[in-house]
Amino acid sequence: MAGSAQMLKRSFDLVASLVGFVVLIPVMIIVAVAIVLESGWPIIYRAERTGLNGVPFKIIKFRSMRSAPAGAHSHHSGDDDPRITRVGGFIRKFKFDELPQLLNVIFGKMSLVGPRPETTEYTKLYTEEQMVIFSVRPGITDEASIVFSDLGSILSGGDPDELYFEKVWDPKMELRMKYVHEHSFTGDLALIFRTLAAPFSKRSSPE
Repeated sequence: MAGSAQMLKRSFDLVASLVGFVVLIPVMIIVAVAIVLESGWPIIYRAERTGLNGVPFKIIKFRSMRSAPAGAHSHHSGDDDPRITRVGGFIRKFKFDELPQLLNVIFGKMSLVGPRPETTEYTKLYTEEQMVIFSVRPGITDEASIVFSDLGSILSGGDPDELYFEKVWDPKMELRMKYVHEHSFTGDLALIFRTLAAPFSKRSSPE
């Protein structure tokens, strides 16, 4: 992407995320109160992800799960995970848990559209060719987020990390690579509108 296109993308990200954050403050207050009333504090979940140029950053989300038992460690969770609260299940379904990431966009760690960031443990598995993913800011949404909008269902019924590598990893990496090489401003706009519609669609991801 040329310098002028990068500037346009960043300018749009900044303006749209600022406006979106202000407009969605009432929604975020309701979500925050619901989380506290059901399962107490904290409201926000922070986790390390790998961002632009391979630099780690803290992604922020509304907390949708109870704390894991001591010694338990999983990168993913299915819809059947008993740690997911009732409020958590609702905000996950409609992607309200992602709203705090508008702050990640405002501060330049993320873009509205771009490859979803992975944990540092997973990015260590990238091939040399796949390292090009770090040349763009990670996003709140991308094509893979739409294709796998029912990810929680896909990861149910077994070990979620194993199911992720079995059913999701390869096609997701292909979509990330495609975005890096083919993304455009108009394409980003289309992805934003498709993302907003995804929670209300019946579309299922491919096997």
